[in-house]
Amino acid sequence: MSNPVIENEEHRALRDAVAALGKRYGRAYFAQVVAEGKHTDELWAEAAELGYLGVNLPEEYGGGGGGIAELSIVLEELGAAGCPLLMLVVSPAICGTVIARFGTEEQKRTWLPGLADGSRKMAFGITEPDAGSNSHRITTTARRDGDDWVLNGRKVFISGVDIADATLIVGRTEDSRTGRLKPCLFIVERDTPGFGRTPISMELAAPEKQFELTLDDVRLPAGALVGDEDAGLLQLFAGLNPERIMTAAFALGMGRYAMDRAVDYARTRQVWKDPIGAHQAVAHPLAQAHIELELARLMMQKAAHLYDAGDDMGAGEAANMAKYAAAEAAVHAVDQAVHTLGGNGLTQEYGLASMITAARVARIAPVSREMILNFVSHQSLGLPKSY
Repeated sequence: MSNPVIENEEHRALRDAVAALGKRYGRAYFAQVVAEGKHTDELWAEAAELGYLGVNLPEEYGGGGGGIAELSIVLEELGAAGCPLLMLVVSPAICGTVIARFGTEEQKRTWLPGLADGSRKMAFGITEPDAGSNSHRITTTARRDGDDWVLNGRKVFISGVDIADATLIVGRTEDSRTGRLKPCLFIVERDTPGFGRTPISMELAAPEKQFELTLDDVRLPAGALVGDEDAGLLQLFAGLNPERIMTAAFALGMGRYAMDRAVDYARTRQVWKDPIGAHQAVAHPLAQAHIELELARLMMQKAAHLYDAGDDMGAGEAANMAKYAAAEAAVHAVDQAVHTLGGNGLTQEYGLASMITAARVARIAPVSREMILNFVSHQSLGLPKSY
C-alpha cells in the first residue's frame, strides 16, 4: 500500500510519464479543441493506449490494477499541463469503480474493458433540477414491470452524454418492507427509447458539453440494475467519494497550471530594474497560493489512500475535505495568476482569463462548498444538523 504522504517510486514515475504526455498536447491544443467545438479525442486515445485511462480498474478486465490514487495522478498532471480530461472523473472513476465493485460478471465483461482502453465512455446522472444538493429529493423513479424496470424523471448538468455510450443513472425504488424510496443505479445505453438529451448553453469554455436528460418510460432489462437494489447509499457513495477525489485532482491541476504561468511571468517580466517577482507584493501571494495547493494535494492523497484501502467511511470525510481544499486553492491560484499578469492576464495569448470561470466549477460541483461545510460540521465535529 502506498504511503499517503510521500509518493512511492511508481507514483512518481507515473506523474513524470503523464506530465510528458500532457506537455506534448498542452493548453494550445486544449484551446483549439474548445474553439472548434470538438473533443479531446487525440489525447484521450493516446492516454488510453498508454494505459492511463483504466489505471484504477481491475487487471482481469483490462485495467491497470491500481486505484483512485493512480487515476488522480493522471488527471492532476494532465490538468497541470493545461489539458485536463473531465471525463476521467466520470467514466473510469465513478462508473468504472461502481461497476467493478458492485456490477454483475456480465456487466464487468461488457463495460470495464472498454472503459479501460478508452473505446467506451459512460456518463453519470444524479443531479436533478428540483433537488439541487439534496440527493434525498431525487424524483427519478424506477418501478418493476415484470422482469423489466421502467424509469421516469429528469436530470441536469450531466457531462459528456453526447460522447458516452451509456449513462449510469441514479434513480429511486420503493422498499417493499418500508415503502420508502431508496437510491439505485441503472445503466441506460445512449439509444434506449425514451431517453432524451438537450444541451445546456454554458459560459464555461470546455470540450465536454452539459445536458439535461429526460427519461420517459425508459424500459430496461433486469440486467441494467447495478448491484443490489437494497444496498442503497453504500453503492451510491462508492461512486461519489471517487468523484470528490477526482474533482480535487482536476482543481489541483488547474491551479498548478495557472501558478506555472504566473511564476514564469514574475521571473521574466521587468518593469523597473528587477523582475516583478523580486517584489514581495508579487512574490508572497504566489508563495501562499503554492502552499495552499500543496496542502490540498496532501488531503487528496489521504482520501485516495483511505478509499483504495477500503475505508469508505474515512474516505468520505477526507474526500469532502480534499475537494473543498483543492477548490479553494485553485480559485485563489487562478485569481492570483491573473492578477500577477495584470492586463496580460485577461488576454487570449496567456489563456488564464477563461480559467476564472472554470476554477469556480470545483467550488460548485459535484457538491457545493457549503454542503461540505455542513458535512464536516455535523459528521466530523458532531454539531447539530441545520437542515
